[in-house]
Amino acid sequence: MPSPLAPLAAALTVALGLLAAPGSDAPTVERRAPAPAARHVVAISLDGLNPHAVRRLGRSRAPVLHRLRGRGAGTLNARTEREQTVTLPNHTGMVTGRRIDAHHRGHGVTWNDARLRPRTVEAAAGHPVRSVFTVVHAAGRRTAVFAAKQKFTLFERSWPNAVDRTVIRPDNAQLVRMARRDLARRERAFTFVHLSLPDIVGHESGFMSRAYLDAVARVDRLVGRLVATVRDDRGLRGSTAVVLTSDHGGLGDGHSDPTRASSYRVPFLAWGAGVAHGAGLYRLNRDYADPGRRRTTYGDARQPVRNGDVANLAIDLLGLPAVRGSEHDSAQDLDVR
Repeated sequence: MPSPLAPLAAALTVALGLLAAPGSDAPTVERRAPAPAARHVVAISLDGLNPHAVRRLGRSRAPVLHRLRGRGAGTLNARTEREQTVTLPNHTGMVTGRRIDAHHRGHGVTWNDARLRPRTVEAAAGHPVRSVFTVVHAAGRRTAVFAAKQKFTLFERSWPNAVDRTVIRPDNAQLVRMARRDLARRERAFTFVHLSLPDIVGHESGFMSRAYLDAVARVDRLVGRLVATVRDDRGLRGSTAVVLTSDHGGLGDGHSDPTRASSYRVPFLAWGAGVAHGAGLYRLNRDYADPGRRRTTYGDARQPVRNGDVANLAIDLLGLPAVRGSEHDSAQDLDVR
């Protein structure tokens, strides 16, 4: 004889099935966003920084970069985008979290000059491309770009409603002064700073030459001024994280060969709010693999830390979701604490 509770059990089974059914109008429980580790993130790219220069200069001539590494979490053996080791494609990867190749859902920016066609990243990719700027803007926060090369106006054109301020100045010292004044107002959740000095001198005098090493020492001091602003400002201290990397390295007369270790090996350092003290990134992240000297592919089961991880790490520190459609650190599992 059927149990008198059978109809009730059946009804309950149907109701649960409707709640779980795809397309159901029933409310779903959303995952709570992680608590933000920082209220502000400053992403710094040192154009053309070969990490061997940091070692060659040592603590006496590159004290700031050594302090960021020693008092934060980092590695001198991160990787660029695989396809190209030049400026604009790699910086576009940093703010979108995507590879370059548009045929594999990359951002499609393959040129390295200030051309106006294609006019936007989306036009280059042939599909929508979001960025760290769009995620921060959607959360009601503000952003800024301070860059030393005119080609970076691409970001403002691509996400005009999400990049609140763009400053282009080839004079790195002047650019840093302007960025420091802007940071002190504490209006920005995300600030992107690009300094060109190592790359400029590398092309003029040779990467890893004496003049190039002098340029890295000078840019170290400029980074020190940015870090001092974060450290000394009561409204920024304890609430700001700094993430520093590079678009490519370089040796001798260039960096455009993506198969050379001197081109594809870059630093990746994090310091400040929400960042561990004195930790190696590969030691913190067992699901990432130190690549040694290998170039690596996007198909490797365990990826190296890449400069393209900047976007999703920055917004993870801000307690925001990953850039939609991104690939690098899309699970926001790159741990810096």
